[in-house]
Order: sequence, then structure tokens, then C-alpha cells
Amino acid sequence: MIRLALKMLMGDRGKYWMLLSGITFSTLLMTQQSSIFCGIMIWTTGTIRNVRAPIWVVDPTVEQVNEIKPLRDTDMGRVRSVDGVLWAMPLFSGLVQTKLADGSFKFVQLIGLDATTMVGRPAKMIKGNIEDLRLPNTVVIDSLGVQRLSAGSKKIDIGDIFEINDREARVVGICETERSFTGTPYVFATYEQALEYAPKTRKMLSFVIATPQAGKTPSEVASNIEKETGLKAFTEDNFFWATIHWYIKNTGIPVAFGMTIILGFIVGVAVCGQTFYSFILDNLRNLGAFKAMGASDRMLATMLIMQALAVGFLGYGCGLGLAALFGFSVLEKGQPPFYMPQILPLATLLAILMICVFAALLGIRKIRKLEPAIVFRG
Repeated sequence: MIRLALKMLMGDRGKYWMLLSGITFSTLLMTQQSSIFCGIMIWTTGTIRNVRAPIWVVDPTVEQVNEIKPLRDTDMGRVRSVDGVLWAMPLFSGLVQTKLADGSFKFVQLIGLDATTMVGRPAKMIKGNIEDLRLPNTVVIDSLGVQRLSAGSKKIDIGDIFEINDREARVVGICETERSFTGTPYVFATYEQALEYAPKTRKMLSFVIATPQAGKTPSEVASNIEKETGLKAFTEDNFFWATIHWYIKNTGIPVAFGMTIILGFIVGVAVCGQTFYSFILDNLRNLGAFKAMGASDRMLATMLIMQALAVGFLGYGCGLGLAALFGFSVLEKGQPPFYMPQILPLATLLAILMICVFAALLGIRKIRKLEPAIVFRG
């Protein structure tokens, strides 16, 4: 029965390829656009993933990592005095303007690290030594900075100099970082050096980052910090999701991508539903002959479901493969952002199965009303 159903499906090559193309395009559109959306959302958490601190302490009004309201310097001492805190260090984060050797300017995301511990340092150094940041007027730039801060054809390298807010910045290292949402390179300096580079304000402390003592969980210590200091304390995971939820709630990004994803689903439903229904109409005589020979409605319905699922799984595989190829082709450049979480292929498969079931139901409704006598009519 299954073999016969597949023969019927693939025997009509025009409609078979139309169904396959519709499912493939629908899968590609839904998976690719969802992956780019996830990539953009991941970019918004670039600072969290680069610094990798278990606990982030911020002003009570701060909702996400890119929204900075500076703290008082004394707040760091208050956090250190909280029960369960192993250490707490200052962190500066802010956009600053740089002037390159050819006179052009670029903005960079400046991160100021505690000079003693270097907590929050980049996870991977490509060149140089992070400890050299303790030398005066020195910075570590990331690989994107090599592209953006190079003047002319010569790429910026260790020992080269540029300016940050009219102050000399000598490159002592190149690192690998996660991209930022603003598309600006990350530049690392010591906390004290970063305060020299940044425009002066009354309060300059962006974050206090901390870690719990052994035996204490980050969420437990974060709760203690909030109770004893009145400041807001996020665990790393909570800050990550708070940032993503903020961008989903307060920007038009989800609507823009959501419309494209819904469009992909609608295209799949329209193309597959119409083509499969047309395929059933073209094969009414064959189905009527099966009924005349004693095939039940249930058997015919099973054949239609098998046909819809066969073309659905084939189209899903082709579409997912094309989306993965697109992802591999842009991963090296990093643009557009592409991140395909494990749940995404499963969600797309569920959507494709819904399309297949819808298409099959159209045919099942038709064959239930089918009279076997149609075979003997002219």
C-alpha cells in the first residue's frame, strides 16, 4: 500500500516537484530567518558573554546589559561586604570615539577591567599578553577591531598606536570576542585606564561583577546583595535572558522577522494545500477504483497521509540542508548573524508536519465523499 501510494505521488512528476519545492522553500525561509533572528538576539548579549561574570550588580533601574546607569564607587565596597560574596570587582563599559592614523574616526565598545585580577578578560588571545594592559596607555583590541581600526592597507597590529578621546592607545594584544549588537569592536583596558579614556561624568562605575563563595549559588548571593544594598543583582543567566526579553519587548526586530517566518508558513500551506488537492482531483478515478475493489476510507486516508508525510520529510530535509549551508557560508564573516539552537529544527519540523496534515486533510475530506461509481462514468 505504501509503495503504491509513493508510486502515485512520484508518478505525477509536475505536482511532486511542486510539492517538494513548496516544502523546501517554506522550511528554508522559516529556519533561515529564525536563525538570523536568534543571531541578532545573541549579539545583544555580547558584553555578558565576553566578560563571563557569575553575578552582575547594577543600578535598580537598569533592565539589560546595554543600558548603563553608573554606580557610585562606594557601591563596590557595599557589595564586597555582603555575606556569600567571594570577590567583587569594578567594570567599565561604554562607547567611546577613536581617531585613527589617517584622521578618520570609529566608535568602539571600551571595557575596563580590574588591573590586579584582570577578571572579565577575553577568553581567547590571538596575539600578545593580557598582562601587558598594566603598562600605561595600552589596550587589547579584538579581531573586528583589526578590520575597523586599520588605516589604509596596513592592518593594525601590536605596537601600533591610535587615539581614544585624544589620548594615546597602544595595542599590546589582539583577542577573539563575541560580536556586539552595535557592530562596534571591543577594546579592553584596565579600569583606571578606561576612566582616563572615557568622557568624564560624576559617576563612572558601570557594573560591579562578583562571584559567590564555595557552597553558595549565584542566585542565592544575588538575592543577598539586593536585600543588603538595595541595588539590583543579576546572575549571568538571568542577565542574558533579561537582555533578550528587553529587545524582544522594546524593538521591532521580532515583528520584522516574525512576519517573514509567518509568510514562509503561509507559503507552505498555500502551495502544498493547493497542489496536493489538485493531485487528489487528478487521481480521483484511481482512488475510486480502489474503493470499488474494496479499499476502505481509512486505507485511502492512510495512503494520502503517507504521501503528504513523504514529500514533507523530503522537503524538510532539503530546506534544512540549504539553511545549514547558508549558515556555514556566513559564519566566517559573522554577518548576518546566524545561530540555530537545537529547538529550532524541531519547531520547523512541527510546522512542516502541520502543513502536511492540512494538505492531507483536504484530500481525505474529498475521498470520504467519493463514490466508487465514478470509475464507470464517462
